[in-house]
Amino acid sequence: MERKELSIATKRAVAAVRSLVIDMTNKANSGHPGMALDATPAMVALFRDHLVADPEHPAWENRDRFVLSSGHVSALLYSMLHVSGYALRMDDLKAFRQLGSLTPGHPEVGLTPGVDATSGPLGQGIAQAVGMAIAEEAVRASGKDRSTFFGHRTYCLCGDGCLQEGIGAEAIALAGHLRLSNLILLVDLNGSTLDGPTSDSNTENVRLRFLAEEWDVIDVKNGDSVDAMSRAIEKAKKNIASPTAILFHTTIGIGSKNAGSHKTHGSPLGEEDGAFAKASFGYNEPPFTVEEAVYDLFRETFAKRGKEAFSRYEQAKKDFAKNHADDARVFDDSFSRNLVPYLPSIRDFSGVSKEATRVSSGLFLERLHASMPFCIGGSADVAGSTKTTVKGSSVFTPENREGRDIHFGIREFAMACAVNGMALHGGLVPYCATFFVFSDYCKPALRMAAMEKIPSVFLFTHDSLAVGEDGATHEPIEQLAGLRAIPNLSVIRPADAKETEGAWRLALESKETPTAIILSRQNLPVLPSTSETKVSLGAYAVREEESPTIELLASGSEVSLALSAAEILHEKGIVARVLSVPSFDLLRRSLRRGETVFALPRENRFSLEMASTFGWAEFAAHPIGIDEYGLSGKDKEVLAHFGFTPEKVAYAIVSVLKEGK
Repeated sequence: MERKELSIATKRAVAAVRSLVIDMTNKANSGHPGMALDATPAMVALFRDHLVADPEHPAWENRDRFVLSSGHVSALLYSMLHVSGYALRMDDLKAFRQLGSLTPGHPEVGLTPGVDATSGPLGQGIAQAVGMAIAEEAVRASGKDRSTFFGHRTYCLCGDGCLQEGIGAEAIALAGHLRLSNLILLVDLNGSTLDGPTSDSNTENVRLRFLAEEWDVIDVKNGDSVDAMSRAIEKAKKNIASPTAILFHTTIGIGSKNAGSHKTHGSPLGEEDGAFAKASFGYNEPPFTVEEAVYDLFRETFAKRGKEAFSRYEQAKKDFAKNHADDARVFDDSFSRNLVPYLPSIRDFSGVSKEATRVSSGLFLERLHASMPFCIGGSADVAGSTKTTVKGSSVFTPENREGRDIHFGIREFAMACAVNGMALHGGLVPYCATFFVFSDYCKPALRMAAMEKIPSVFLFTHDSLAVGEDGATHEPIEQLAGLRAIPNLSVIRPADAKETEGAWRLALESKETPTAIILSRQNLPVLPSTSETKVSLGAYAVREEESPTIELLASGSEVSLALSAAEILHEKGIVARVLSVPSFDLLRRSLRRGETVFALPRENRFSLEMASTFGWAEFAAHPIGIDEYGLSGKDKEVLAHFGFTPEKVAYAIVSVLKEGK
């Protein structure tokens, strides 16, 4: 296109996209038009001139990633995807926020073509974008000469709200520390939040904040100018020393009679004000109408650029494979998650009498790092305690992108979100670790991983009252029940080293389900009757009896406790069949398959777990647990105080049986 023609088409494109936003939110009588309207020029600039992606190959591994952290303005993203050639029809836009549509209220990865991340809970998008940027650097650096065919950027659009959330601060600090120059954050400063002006709740100097976190900052005073935004993005792309924040100033709800007011944030404009806004844009087309010139603009810019880039990539990758056949195979396996060839052999447990499951996990990680060149992870500043410091593995730093040990710092939420971003990006098997009680800081990210159907691995150690001296603040009680309640999150609490091996293998076999592995601080006996493979059943007998009186169900460290209690019960004439129950979700799957798991009805089953009893009623009528907070003291003394000794467990069971008579 000639420059004048491009300028005219661009102006019409901005007006058309804004009009679609108005039409979509009005038809749905729901949605957030305010930021969607004011950020349209930024999105048009990004798609017209910079973003490298191919609508015909939306999952292409070397595309630029785009994350809409302000997921509530999804109408803007859907409109851009539609005019840019993705498989999103006008009828899909008309079904905005309707049941079963491809255009839900907030973007959902795997549902809508062109959406790279599920977003909406403010700030998580920024953190996932940080993970994607880490992944791009790590994948490119993990093989010789990969930069000849692999390398791209991550873009993220956010607003004031994302910056106010704590997760935003965590993620921004981490990105600056790691100097992720492939990350460009578009920050819409429209001066408004849902309740009123941003100044009502926040008066920080955003520019100085980013500079303090070692970002480059570009100010765009007129965020309504496509060309000004494009020049800023071009400048950011040239920065190879740090991530870049483009701060662009806009008027929320531009075009509306209420432009500049928070009233446009979360409520449709309505027919009258919508018509007024469209007239101010000079767009008088019927609702849900886009001129052919607008489609042509993005066909000749975005789509053409992406198609050519994809073609060059395919050829460069073929050339790479000729010289690096082995690494090309590893690259393809990593993105297709073909992990079987890279799994370590099963460990020989003979001679291992006792071992904390956090140690067992650490030993598995060492073997995994040795056999799988694309696993990567770290902890929230507790690697020594979570046993995620891998011998022979170097740290991922600005100077060493080949490092596979990430020091996330004391940023549990950002860590978990970044792992999700790495999993979404692909080409890596990411994991992270912290103490189990701090899973509370990570929970929104675990929920997001479950919704996104990505196989992130979360390791949580120090899993019970046995933490001891650190006391109630560090002794998990309700966390197991909380995580078990998350749909599509596999929660596995292994009883010993063998079950830990099985838990890790299940996590790696997973394609669409994240896994939380819950690990002990204290040493646990390696039990002769446990099994690596039977973990997949969710529950299985570790003490079998022909004619049991009761069944005793336990997880983790309490399995050995249950076995000891069963010996005492046997002396009293009570025959206990003992089951290890490493996973509720896997147990439910076994029951749905018709597996014979239990030998007795629920009324004859007891559960044993040093945690909240909530949830156990599904499987056992008589729970033994703790429904209060813990205490500080020697671990054995704390456990005895709360009744977690073989004698006290046996006594509790006998008491219940006597009451039943």
